[in-house]
Amino acid sequence: MESAGSWDALEWTKIEPVTRPVSRDVLEFLLEAEQVIVEGYGVVLVNTDEAGTLAVTNFRLLFLSEGTRNVIALGTIPLATIEKFSKLVTKPSSAPRQPDKTPPKRLLQVIGKDMRIVVFGFRPRTKQRRAVYEALIRSTRPTRLWDLYAFTCGPSKFSNINPKVRLLNEYFRLLGLGSYHASTGTIEDGSYTLSNEWWRISDVNYNYSMCPTYPFSFIVPKCISDEELLQASSFRARSRLPVISWCHPGTGAVLARSSQPLVGLMMNMRSNADEKLVAALCTEFTLAKRPKRKIYIADARPRKNALANGAMGGGSESSANYFQSEIVFFGIDNIHAMRESLARLRDYLDTHGATSSDGMSSFLRHGGWTWGGGNLSSMSASVSTLGDSGWLIHVQSVLAGSAWIAARVAMESASVLVHCSDGWDRTTQLVSLASLMLDPYYRTFKGFQALVEKDWLAFGHPFADRLDMPIMMGTSSMPFELTRQSSTGSFSSSPMRQSSGSFSTQAPTASPAQTSNNYSPIFLQLLRMYPFAFEFSAVCNLLVTAFLVDLLECMLSCRFGNFFCNSEKERQQYGVSDACGCLWMYLADLHATESSSHVHYNLFYDPSKHEGPLLPPAAALAPTLWPQFHLQWACPSEAQGGELEAQCRSMAKKFSELQKAKEVAEMRAREITTVMESLTTELQSQKQMSRSAMDLARKAGKENAVIKRAIQSLGCKVQFSSSDCTVDIECNPPLTQPKFTYSPSENESDGTRPKDEKSDLSVSVTLLANDPVSDDPIGRVCETLCPLRTREGGCRWPDAGCAQLGSQFVGLRANFDAFDCLNIYDTYFQSK
Repeated sequence: MESAGSWDALEWTKIEPVTRPVSRDVLEFLLEAEQVIVEGYGVVLVNTDEAGTLAVTNFRLLFLSEGTRNVIALGTIPLATIEKFSKLVTKPSSAPRQPDKTPPKRLLQVIGKDMRIVVFGFRPRTKQRRAVYEALIRSTRPTRLWDLYAFTCGPSKFSNINPKVRLLNEYFRLLGLGSYHASTGTIEDGSYTLSNEWWRISDVNYNYSMCPTYPFSFIVPKCISDEELLQASSFRARSRLPVISWCHPGTGAVLARSSQPLVGLMMNMRSNADEKLVAALCTEFTLAKRPKRKIYIADARPRKNALANGAMGGGSESSANYFQSEIVFFGIDNIHAMRESLARLRDYLDTHGATSSDGMSSFLRHGGWTWGGGNLSSMSASVSTLGDSGWLIHVQSVLAGSAWIAARVAMESASVLVHCSDGWDRTTQLVSLASLMLDPYYRTFKGFQALVEKDWLAFGHPFADRLDMPIMMGTSSMPFELTRQSSTGSFSSSPMRQSSGSFSTQAPTASPAQTSNNYSPIFLQLLRMYPFAFEFSAVCNLLVTAFLVDLLECMLSCRFGNFFCNSEKERQQYGVSDACGCLWMYLADLHATESSSHVHYNLFYDPSKHEGPLLPPAAALAPTLWPQFHLQWACPSEAQGGELEAQCRSMAKKFSELQKAKEVAEMRAREITTVMESLTTELQSQKQMSRSAMDLARKAGKENAVIKRAIQSLGCKVQFSSSDCTVDIECNPPLTQPKFTYSPSENESDGTRPKDEKSDLSVSVTLLANDPVSDDPIGRVCETLCPLRTREGGCRWPDAGCAQLGSQFVGLRANFDAFDCLNIYDTYFQSK
């Protein structure tokens, strides 16, 4: 890729006005409540020689490709992530004694806190660069906290739960009181001050009057009263007295934290309350045969730095004054060394990366193939440059110190008190990493959130200072006024190098808003090294995590309010948790969309392999760069997780989809089986009913046949009409008439009337609409014609007189089963 050629090939003749309506392409990619402040058209991302549209919004710099109209991640950076920016003017080198008519290139250099250095090129003879630069001045350095995008956006769907409630629930878990659950009510009525055999939750700092940078509650030895805690706090820097951060549920060993003691220059100052408090961290062993518990006091600083702090009233403890104690110095440098180290590492990555800010690939520098950004003779120099940054040494020191602390607690059942100067930078790193090694719960999503909220947020890691955000200033007139600390230092970097000879760089014009001298990348040093032990994702054997990358990017962008301010007290006074969205809810929503196949999940997570503490040997503590974070901009292809994990994750996703399809199919099969069983039961019931009906039909048919034969024996004809439920009976009287006649009485309402003896007897029976419908027409005849039928519709046959009148067919249906008992001959029913 020839940078100069690509640059000159761009068309710069079309001049666009600075002010015009926001393009639809930009509007498509805006977040909720994100608004465009200014746009620049035909801007070139020098790192990749790609032209596009650059927009400054109230949240970020947004760069869209002119060809694809998609967002280019390298050129898109949140405003809060910008460390500093400056205007540059470069002129291409020309041959001697030849006039140079090419106009200088107007550039804007942006340096990010996330290891990226990007440069934008603007068209000449336009005011686009000035407009973008002035918009950045107004937007990247707000003097008030509420001007940040997180307050403009509001909580949205990522509303925050009270952080105090989550902190108390973690305390309950550590004390073995998992059955208790905190709520806003328990905080208001003070019922959260529970205890176990050794430790208790104290509310002595409920109003932050004892220590403004400590949480409203913390765990202390049960035998120490609140009065003694107040006395001990005066002996520690910023009143950050020794408190318990983690405790072993079985052995009683604890991991405690504090700030440095105020022993003075001669190291002769003492505090009985402080010594008693530290001694109380060493509980007695349950088994009397074991020796007394030992306490290690781990000073994270170099010994000489601790002695130097004595001149300002600080210093370190003396083992002679603290019972069963041993003092250990870890030699970890301060935040200023960390900041300078990260700046050198960033310059190294930009110099030797694939997307360097000077617009040339490292593989084509110096006119030929290179190694690491230089020719073969520069191999040793390149390695030396990386080593000189000191970053990996700092990381190794923190890892080694954390592993040593975890080993003392796990192997010796000893207690460890960790501190540095103020107890909120190196102390937090050591305590959180040691807790991560000791407690498997902290290696899960939920546990890692609890760890960060407890050791980083609740115990006052000054994120506002370290990330260069607006901070709260406590004044009598405006107690909640926020401002930004004055800049007394900045990173030294010169990304616009003259390595190829194609550019001659003029002195840059620095932005008026510089980085705070307290800025430091302390939080970026969280690393891990066991691929099966963590629920959040790992990338092959590099042991880095996409979950942590997203966490850090959200933290640096200030999109959510979790990491605002310097302490729990400030966040509460400013109402951050209510006014801003919650980072944890956002991350949970991200990896909940694809369940266990999401990139945040570790495909190899197996908690059964590491149920206990992780105690890495010294040989495993050699650190390396974090590709997904350190190389994501300088070497984007190398920063990916690798094809192996990508394929593995794809297979896992397909397996998850097949598993879901299998579950759906099994559920459908169960439903079909249930329906079939129901239908089978119903079919059996129908068969039973059918058999019963057939039995009744056969019985009724036999009965009807007998009655019909009895009627026909009288010389009658029976005709049935199914359409109107009518039975017609026509009867011709026999030649020989009976000796007696029968006439129904007048009070019998059977629907018939007497006929002449010589005339034919014709009887018509019709069912009325309100009569009950009978399934047996012949039986209906019997019921209608019976002269001795009771008022209730019953029949007294065979004892009735109808048996003497030659009409014994009457009533047969009512008592058909008794028919076989009659002493009647078949000829009895025949006509005479």
